[in-house]
Amino acid sequence: MKAEPFVQHDSLFKLADWMIRLPGLTAGITSRNNGSSQPPYSSLNMGFHVGDDPSAVLKNRQSVSQAVHVPLEHWVGTEQVHDSVIRKVTKRDAGKGAKDLESAIKGTDGIYTADQDVLLTSLYADCVPLFFMSPPHQLVGLAHAGWKGTVGKIGAKMVDLWVKEEGVTTEDIFVAIGPSIGSCCYEVDDYVMDRVRQVLPKEKAALGFQPKGAGHYMLNLREVNKQILIQAGIKESRITETSYCTSCSNQQFFSHRKENGKAGRIMSYIGRLKGAESEYPAESISHPQ
Repeated sequence: MKAEPFVQHDSLFKLADWMIRLPGLTAGITSRNNGSSQPPYSSLNMGFHVGDDPSAVLKNRQSVSQAVHVPLEHWVGTEQVHDSVIRKVTKRDAGKGAKDLESAIKGTDGIYTADQDVLLTSLYADCVPLFFMSPPHQLVGLAHAGWKGTVGKIGAKMVDLWVKEEGVTTEDIFVAIGPSIGSCCYEVDDYVMDRVRQVLPKEKAALGFQPKGAGHYMLNLREVNKQILIQAGIKESRITETSYCTSCSNQQFFSHRKENGKAGRIMSYIGRLKGAESEYPAESISHPQ
């Protein structure tokens, strides 16, 4: 059994086996703990858009900025709309969406950058966080894949953009799939499943669900994203996947379903920091071939 790639450090789950690959890389996802928000957003809610006290969210973000050693002025956030629009960002975008929702990049669920000292951020409470990295090209990216973004092939679109616009080969792209709701807890109907079947061959789509009575299915969104990425040309050995289900691990992560739609948001993050050294010794990290 593969080791869990997201390693807990206080209120963060760090993507440890990536942080040795790219000098200065910081990457991971927040937990729901050790923050300032009150119920039902207790306690490290990172989302301004869920109805929480904005001052509490800002305090939570300031706390995380200290933990990841990146000032809020270097963060970039988006207004996520469950679509598959992806934008390249640069240092000129630094600070957007960091301290309020109004300044976030509108209508965007995927972002990437080649610039240092830019921390990409994205928010979740069951949807699938996708992390992208190409060490030879110094590129990093994030994508928010709910079921709509998943069947919109947001993961494949990121790969296609990097290949066509950035000159990257698929051999040089690594993807990590972060904590999200698992097939153990995510029940969907024919409406969703029909769309999954439209984007994957029958035998690959079948890997992503188990039937549960007439017209109901337990959907593995992580597996669907994985198969879409493989279809886009990413080697399976380049794809790292968490074992955490946000619903089962509700004590660690927010879950929209588990909490009946009244939940905070965890935040994925990735960036390259100028002059930073790896937190992990090279010999402690396994490198897939």
